[in-house]
Amino acid sequence: MSLILSLLLDALLGEPPSRIHPVVLMGRYLAWAWPRVRGFWSGAFYWGLGAFLFTFPAFLLDLLLRPLAWGWVALGLLLKPLFSLRMLLEEVRAVETALGEDLEEARARLSRIVSRPTRDLSPEEVREAALESLAENLSDSLLAPLLYYTLFGLAGATLYRYANTADAMWGYPQHGPRGTVAARADDLLNLLPSRIAGLLLCPPRLWPQLLKEAPKTPSPNAGFPMAALALKLGVRLRKRGAYALNEEAPSPTRKSTQEALLLAAALGYGVGSLLGLLTLGR
Repeated sequence: MSLILSLLLDALLGEPPSRIHPVVLMGRYLAWAWPRVRGFWSGAFYWGLGAFLFTFPAFLLDLLLRPLAWGWVALGLLLKPLFSLRMLLEEVRAVETALGEDLEEARARLSRIVSRPTRDLSPEEVREAALESLAENLSDSLLAPLLYYTLFGLAGATLYRYANTADAMWGYPQHGPRGTVAARADDLLNLLPSRIAGLLLCPPRLWPQLLKEAPKTPSPNAGFPMAALALKLGVRLRKRGAYALNEEAPSPTRKSTQEALLLAAALGYGVGSLLGLLTLGR
């Protein structure tokens, strides 16, 4: 019940205020710790410290609330900030809307959901990057935290969200050994969710092609949901100088974005509801 409640809260209300948002608090801790990280071992120490500070209280809360008659309500409220689908859909939709009006605005909106430079992207590249972000975050921001909640409770979802946030802040190649633990932990935790997301997004008849396309990205995980969406829509998704998925297909159109948004909403809330039913008695 707690998982289903959290999905309803996401669909109806979106994100809680930033001042009480746990992911914002994780970001503040990581920003505080980063200047103190000197190399691999200090990176491992501060990553582990943060993991403990956020995950252990979540474990205790789960232990305390789960046996209570109305504990599922509190757990649903605590789970909601650890995933997001509505905000993701709104951000991608905003990029598409801006693309029809002002390319500079579309690039600015895109920069909120991707880490790559967006200043000189063409309209086609803007749309492709937005769809890539939609696919990757469908796995990272929804499926993975809900899966870890189903398997390990509130502590599992919290640890995943912390690891994913740490990777987004520390895990860049240019950071070298300082960000290695953050990057590898996120890779490990996303191995299963990314492949599940890819298989769910892509029709079974295209699974052999998915297995050929997914490894084209530098990330060991992101290629699966991104290639799956490209194959499902019959479009090309690419990052300049890095990769091109489903390369022979045409570039996506406005209609492709609309189809992708409907698919992501149906799949996200559908899989989330299924996981909720599997944990109905918990």
